[in-house]
Amino acid sequence: MTGSDASASFRLAYVPGATPAKWVRIWNERLPDVPLDLVQVPAAEVAEALRGGAADAGIVRLPVDRTYFSAIPLYTETTVVIVPKDHLVTAVDEVSVADLADEVVLHPLDDVLGWDRPPGEEAFERPATTGDAVELVAAGVGLLVVPQSLARLHHRRDLTYRPVTDAPQSSIALCWPEEAHTDLVEHFIGIVRGRTVNSSRGRAQARPEEQSRGKDRRAEAADTRRKPAAGGKTGGKASGKTGGKADGRTGQASGRSGRATGRAGGPAARNRRGGSGGSGGGRSGGRGRPGRGA
Repeated sequence: MTGSDASASFRLAYVPGATPAKWVRIWNERLPDVPLDLVQVPAAEVAEALRGGAADAGIVRLPVDRTYFSAIPLYTETTVVIVPKDHLVTAVDEVSVADLADEVVLHPLDDVLGWDRPPGEEAFERPATTGDAVELVAAGVGLLVVPQSLARLHHRRDLTYRPVTDAPQSSIALCWPEEAHTDLVEHFIGIVRGRTVNSSRGRAQARPEEQSRGKDRRAEAADTRRKPAAGGKTGGKASGKTGGKADGRTGQASGRSGRATGRAGGPAARNRRGGSGGSGGGRSGGRGRPGRGA
């Protein structure tokens, strides 16, 4: 991104028929402190307005000079023919260029379809503007082929229109000088392309203190994830080690004590049961019985 936001507002040029209202509403919601000023410019003059700095960007009709301008195509319009409501064309849903061969088709000087000569019979003179041509259609002088947005812009109750299936079409684009790609231009690009408010692109840089607070919060969150509670590790491992080893040593000591008790208690038990006494008594008794018999 190059350039800087030199102005306190964002100036958007747009050609007749373009409808930037939705994008302006989103802009006002996201950047309430930066006014967006709309500048309507005739299609033939919008490029010069952008070159001269009268606007920061524009909703224009293609083609544009791509050696100087950057452009993002937005949509291509349906081409229609404007006719009186009682005209035969209204009996069908759409027409072709060949269907207009016998009609007088007006060719205003601000025509945006780019054809050298429209179909049908040529009018006596070319109207100065599309608005003037619409008035001549209402007067029954001829028909007019235009992009649908212009037919809507110049709507009259006594006129209607039908699509022309094989006529040239007009495409709408967002355009700005390549060398003037500022943060505000990037903001508007993001809005037109449908980026969310949290997108990393199309968003002005946060104030330094906001950036610092954001970094601090992210660092704290990272530390929390990397360092679990000390009590969990110390208590768990220490208790496990201490308890496990101590219990093991105690168990071993108990085992040795039990074996010692068993060895000591074996003869005593046998003595108590009379095992040793019986043997002694037998030997002593054997020697005494012969004495008694003597």
